[in-house]
Amino acid sequence: MTGSVHSWDISTGTDGPGTRFVVFTSGCPLRCLYCQNPETWRMRDGRRTTVDELLREVVRYRRFIEVAGGGFTVSGGEPLLQPRFVGELLHRVKELGLHTALDTSGYLGARATDALLADTDLVLLDIKSSDPARYRRLTTVDLEPTLVFARRLAAMDKPVWIRYVLVPGLTDDPDDVDRLASFVSTLRNVERVEVLPFHTLGAVKYADLGIPFPLAHTPPPGPDLLRHVRDRFDRRGIITT
Repeated sequence: MTGSVHSWDISTGTDGPGTRFVVFTSGCPLRCLYCQNPETWRMRDGRRTTVDELLREVVRYRRFIEVAGGGFTVSGGEPLLQPRFVGELLHRVKELGLHTALDTSGYLGARATDALLADTDLVLLDIKSSDPARYRRLTTVDLEPTLVFARRLAAMDKPVWIRYVLVPGLTDDPDDVDRLASFVSTLRNVERVEVLPFHTLGAVKYADLGIPFPLAHTPPPGPDLLRHVRDRFDRRGIITT
């Protein structure tokens, strides 16, 4: 079983609980205006990698990850562009006894089989906006498949962390935030919402690829805006970070 993989890394506190082994797959159907990883857009730019190759690397760090209370996360790109490969990878890692997480936009959620989700302990679900028109402007794709996937995860009682990137002038509209908070409040499986401040650290990647970065002149959100947006979730009893 092989897949297209961009890279792997060890991270702490950004890709699920604890210290984690994170695999970044290649290929994504979205073209988010604020994407920080344009080098993962195309599957053909990744390296063909077997599940066994990745498992050998995971095993090297297994004890360290266990002691650090972490696990394994598959991210991207969009992992569900390669559901068979990702499903086998999650299954094999789960057999090692490690906590597993899937980082996804949810747009291809229909490709996630029940077996794949059974081997997933936590879904990190990126919801870019609650407004369909704004979502399409941000990502070039439709919002509804992500909402359908979110409801499916709720019906399964699958633990979810929602991720919401806060971009001044794009995703800071109070009505948009309130609609998302209202939707999330109906999903009893959501453990928290991560309000992530936009940044331009990925701009150098666009320059290296010769691609204009659409938000090169957009500032990061200030602390007051971050607090204001988190408060709107807090009012509905949703834990935010």
